[in-house]
Amino acid sequence: MSYDLVVVGGGAAGMLAAGMVAKRGAKVLLFERNEKLGRKLFITGKGRCNLTNNCSISEVLDNIPTGNKFLYSALNGFSPADAMEMFQSLGVRLKTERGGRVFPESDKSVEIVDALRRLLKKNEVIIKQGRVTDISVKQDNRFTVTAGEEAVSCDNVLLATGGKSYPATGSTGDGYDLAKKLGHTVTTLRGSLVPLCAEPELCSSMQGLTLKNIVLTVFESEKKIFSELGELLFTHFGLSGPLVLSASAHMRAFETKDYHVMIDLKPGLDDKKLDLRILKDFEKYKSRDFGNALGDLFAKSLIPVIIKRSGIAPDKKVHSVSREERQNLVKLIKHFRINIDGLRPVDEAIITSGGIKLSEINPKTMESKLVSGLYFAGEIIDADAYTGGFNLQIAWSTAFAAATAIKS
Repeated sequence: MSYDLVVVGGGAAGMLAAGMVAKRGAKVLLFERNEKLGRKLFITGKGRCNLTNNCSISEVLDNIPTGNKFLYSALNGFSPADAMEMFQSLGVRLKTERGGRVFPESDKSVEIVDALRRLLKKNEVIIKQGRVTDISVKQDNRFTVTAGEEAVSCDNVLLATGGKSYPATGSTGDGYDLAKKLGHTVTTLRGSLVPLCAEPELCSSMQGLTLKNIVLTVFESEKKIFSELGELLFTHFGLSGPLVLSASAHMRAFETKDYHVMIDLKPGLDDKKLDLRILKDFEKYKSRDFGNALGDLFAKSLIPVIIKRSGIAPDKKVHSVSREERQNLVKLIKHFRINIDGLRPVDEAIITSGGIKLSEINPKTMESKLVSGLYFAGEIIDADAYTGGFNLQIAWSTAFAAATAIKS
């Protein structure tokens, strides 16, 4: 059987590209190893599917720490506004929430998956369940794609297999192996938007504690590389939560660099106001031991850590705490340091950092510079972004670029 295009991977990018190319009358086959399409889409945004961000192209680029220059053309070809218009045209009613995050009005990710399935069905894309194990290029520049015992011939191939994060959804890295066989380079793969391993004895003592409205600053050696207000969670292995996931996208050189974070536990108060606040509490609890005078400032599980790090004896009377000790306490609260040991495994990450080397891909068409007729889209390429719908926007934009360029 011969096709104009074979798409490998039935996720966000694969479904959109297959539907778009087939809409032009091309004969398109989509291989997906899972029984159902869009497995990862079902769980994005905690099952609500944060499908894009309602912002400008320049703001999207600002939220892509890896590959933003490469994606300039693709994003200009298919912007967040285009993505929103497309899904609305497919019958999905949308809403914009805090930070520009766009969701289906129903808060159900199945709406996005169903919309893409309707696009495939309407344009008669042939869908087959199967794991593609080999792609070879014949002398006539046509491809042979092998899945199980089936081999099909085609003019073009689009690899949209995702990364290595969430392997239960089928993202097990197959696409990287297929690309390598075709001569492509795969950069180092690691988790991005992933929890951090950090001082397990310290963090496990506060396991389950959520800190809201704190500022987390990341240092690479002594250079500040990230700082943001938000929420974090202490776990048995280290740190998690939205703020930590975003911070992890900046931490890419553990082999050669040391990382630590500083937490400003009270960002709403400068040093002087915080000192006055502490004095107020000390006056309120002047007859108590220091260890029993911090309940108004900190959560219960954080207090023993603060006491230990402050160097102030827990049984010291509050009225005996010196000015120098109090100033050191202020410094501790504003600069609470935690050393970072590394990232959690890639299979715990929201997305994969690393992938097909960008210099080997045409940024305007997503076509391989090494193999004519071979295209890439989505998480498989070496580009990733922060949370907020930006990674799915990369999937839509790269899929659109590839689908527009593929000849049929």
